[in-house]
Amino acid sequence: MAKKGNRVQVILECTEHKETGVAGMSRYITTKNKKNTTERLELRKFNPVLKRYTVHKEIK
Repeated sequence: MAKKGNRVQVILECTEHKETGVAGMSRYITTKNKKNTTERLELRKFNPVLKRYTVHKEIK
C-alpha cells in the first residue's frame, strides 16, 4: 500500500536553457513536503547540456 502523506513529486526544469536556444532540456525529479514548503522550489543543479550549474525551478 502507498503511504499517505504530505510529500509530493515535483519536476525541476532549467531556467537558462530556454534562453540559449540549444536543443534538449535539463529536468530533475525530486520530492518536497507541500505542508512545509508551499512556494515553488528553486535549486541550483547541474545542466549536462550547458556543462555548468544553473538555477532549476519547479514546474507544474
